[in-house]
Amino acid sequence: MKLHFQTRRFAMAGLALLAMGLLTIGGLRAQTAQANQNDRWLHVRVDDSGGKGEMVRVNIPLGLAEVIIANVDHDRLHHGHVNIGHADLNGVDLRAMLDAVRNSHDGEFVTVKSHEHDVRVAKENGHLVINATEWKNGSKNEVLVRVPMAVVDALVAPGSHDLDIVAALRALASHGDTELVSVKDGKQTVRVWLDSKNTAD
Repeated sequence: MKLHFQTRRFAMAGLALLAMGLLTIGGLRAQTAQANQNDRWLHVRVDDSGGKGEMVRVNIPLGLAEVIIANVDHDRLHHGHVNIGHADLNGVDLRAMLDAVRNSHDGEFVTVKSHEHDVRVAKENGHLVINATEWKNGSKNEVLVRVPMAVVDALVAPGSHDLDIVAALRALASHGDTELVSVKDGKQTVRVWLDSKNTAD
């Protein structure tokens, strides 16, 4: 198993998606302006400590993120749904698998350890946790994903193999401050989290 840490592409793709969405929702500004002041904010922070010292900061209310995602129709993203296709799942019933995980007790489902990488998948306190570490060329790369099970469940659209991003954002809005993704890839770090602040500290 090889882990691919392409954080810069992830950040640029996210910014391109954000820009594309903003271009499609000019008529919805009034609706956004009336958003609840207590709206939850989704933050993305990318830092590159290499020669150029590049950085990316995205701070966006979940309500606005929902409007943007729901209005994008490009490639596999269609109005809040991502079509991952049946072939990509190799015959796995994703909904049944998630139901089994959701109804099970907390525990460690997958543990892989080798000289090159460690992978751990577990359920802890109502969260799905994925922790992956790779050692490559003397450097240590780490990815930690921690997502509330209610969000994971909402992500899988009923009766299909689509991923419902809008439903996942709505489920995420009901949760308190939470760290969703942390990536440390050599000289790059990526952090994605949710809180009530409109700035990234």
